[in-house]
Amino acid sequence: MEPKFWQERWARNQIGFHLPDVNPYLQRHWPKLVLPVGAKVLVPLCGKSLDMIWLESHGYRVMGVELSEQAVEAFFNEQSLTPHIRQQGAFKVYASGLIEVWCGDFFAVDAEAVSDCTALYDRAALIALPPLMRAQYAEHLNTLLRPGCKGLLITLDYDQTQKAGPPFAVTDEEVRVLLGLRWSLTVLEEQDILGESWKFVQDGVTRLEERVYQLTLR
Repeated sequence: MEPKFWQERWARNQIGFHLPDVNPYLQRHWPKLVLPVGAKVLVPLCGKSLDMIWLESHGYRVMGVELSEQAVEAFFNEQSLTPHIRQQGAFKVYASGLIEVWCGDFFAVDAEAVSDCTALYDRAALIALPPLMRAQYAEHLNTLLRPGCKGLLITLDYDQTQKAGPPFAVTDEEVRVLLGLRWSLTVLEEQDILGESWKFVQDGVTRLEERVYQLTLR
């Protein structure tokens, strides 16, 4: 999937993946990570997620990474925030309070940029990517982050033959193949959400599960 794909999705406002509220899994399970206040959280492919506001409100520093400048500007505008903007290598960095959003290609982020990130929050990054890019994404996380990093990962699992992504189906088996060698994984919650997802039902999907993982990089 080329960057142009996501640019066009944002330009056309085809952003069904954006949640208008803070993710309830984040609220329920983030405290289980037992992170110190002030810890810095990496949020890949963050869009304009309100989850970043929730993390900041609980005292965490946030480093979002988002390809679409339209999404980044919408985030700050909709939160009535006036960001300080600077250029950091290939990235245009928007900063306000405890939140920084790095506008650019996540795969161009280097280890130095995330050297003080001790936490990861992935609600919509892994499931936004097709299979080959998911493997590249997992490997990139492994090289970026340091042992001891803790995080939450949220996935969707359904029959991919019934509907094309994104969001893509990511099975528990695939998560363990991608991350299991380097990360300790614990499933915190699984939910059948098909009844809440009319578009999936409309498209003929017969099973739709959300899965929440707690992660620790070894």
